[in-house]
Amino acid sequence: MDLHNYIKERCELVESRLKHAMPAETEFPVSLHSAMRYSTFAGGKRIRPVMMIAACEAVGGDINTVLPAACAMEMVHTYSLIHDDLPAMDNDDFRRGMATNHKVYGEAVAILSGDALLTLAFILLSSPFLASNIPPERLLEVIHEISSAAGSRGMVGGQVVDMEAEGKSDLDIATVQYIHTHKTGALIKASVKCGAILGGAEERDLASIVRYGEAIGLAFQIADDILDIEGSSAELGKSAGSDQHRGKATYPSVVGLAESKRQAAELLNIALEAIDSFGKEAAPLREIARYVIERKS
Repeated sequence: MDLHNYIKERCELVESRLKHAMPAETEFPVSLHSAMRYSTFAGGKRIRPVMMIAACEAVGGDINTVLPAACAMEMVHTYSLIHDDLPAMDNDDFRRGMATNHKVYGEAVAILSGDALLTLAFILLSSPFLASNIPPERLLEVIHEISSAAGSRGMVGGQVVDMEAEGKSDLDIATVQYIHTHKTGALIKASVKCGAILGGAEERDLASIVRYGEAIGLAFQIADDILDIEGSSAELGKSAGSDQHRGKATYPSVVGLAESKRQAAELLNIALEAIDSFGKEAAPLREIARYVIERKS
């Protein structure tokens, strides 16, 4: 299959829905809504919503059923990036080749735009449109999965441990794995799980999709660790080598670059084996898994 065209077409669908779901830049308060749209439409790869759509399609689901939740997931992800870039956290000046939100709108508006995006995600997930098209128990499960993945036992917890581990020289692999599976992996796993739930997956297929998501979620962040060493600032859209400079907890810093690449490749195999019983409908998930490992940005 042509993964480039697949991602392009699904991204266009997500982009269109996001534009309609979000307040206009001209809506008062203008600074807040402008900041929300600035980061949301800053050229992200939309990996999480695309994976949610792909998981839905893999189990025979309708793409229109999953689109609102896919947009909500992208809002949650964007909020996390805005906060992650703040001076109190990673203090980054660039994201996706553009000035970070707080550099353009100031720290206060950046914080509030992230808060607003997170809230808007759950407004979208609880909208009457979704409730009228999806069985209530299925929708409730999706809301529970996304909120759990984003909270203290998921992404936020991973971010805290990541900050606390910064600069420490005695880190073990268990701590780094915790950070990666929570800060990054939780939303990726939730994306494919929710896509499968909304697609009406049977229990066995859902379990397979979850195994895929767990493996590819960790592989995604290991690949990021490797790119921080081997990638260029132009390719990454942010400063290359920033993880090393700040003493971040990464796989290469604990197990070395070669072992990190080996483990990423092993996780790819685990992900592919998890969905081996699926038919051609799962081809996008398979190609996305390979892309996660091989990408250059």
